Parts: sequence; C-alpha cells; structure tokens
Amino acid sequence: MSLTAEDIVRLFEEDARARRRLAELLVSEPDVRLAMANAIIREVATKGDLRELREELKAYMDARIDAVEKSLNARINDLATSMNARISELAAFVRASLIAIIVTLASTVLTPLILKLLGLL
Repeated sequence: MSLTAEDIVRLFEEDARARRRLAELLVSEPDVRLAMANAIIREVATKGDLRELREELKAYMDARIDAVEKSLNARINDLATSMNARISELAAFVRASLIAIIVTLASTVLTPLILKLLGLL
C-alpha cells in the first residue's frame, strides 16, 4: 500500500509526538534551519524598520499638528477680527446713546430755565 502526501499530513496531524520528532529532525539540519530562519526574518520587523516607521509617523504627526495649528490660528484671527468689529460697533452705539442722554438731560434742565428767564414760566 502506498501513502499519499495527504495521508502523511493526516498521520502527522494525529500524532503530536511524531510532529515534534519531525520538527527536531528538520531543525537539526543546518540548511533547513537556515532556510527557516531566513523565512522568519523576512516576516520580522528589524530595529531599522522600526526606526524608519517611527520617523514616518513623526513626520506625519508633525504635518498634522502644523495643519491643525494653522487652522486654529486662522480661526482665532477671524474671531479676533470679528470681535474687534463688534466692539467698535458697540463703542459707537454707547457713544451715540451717551450723547442722546446728555442732550435729553440738557434739554430737560435747560428748557425750564430758559422759559423762566424769558418769563414764560
């Protein structure tokens, strides 16, 4: 009876001890161990990869922070301009109201005085 590759795989799935022995045999072979190490290293990030990623993330974050800072500064400047305009309008309104109050007080006080001086009151 001949075994197929599928049969061999199934037998290894069923026998944990046989799997361990096969792994030990494969790892003990220098060429196989080197091939496995190279395959694993291709999948592992190196310190250089991490440094490069950190620099990319730092550059990205710096760019985002700069963009947010510019946006906030523009909004603050717009608000300051708007507030200055509103304060100027309010100051003009207060001045006009103050002048109206003074004119009203003056006319209220001066009218009876003038009429008294003229002898009409």
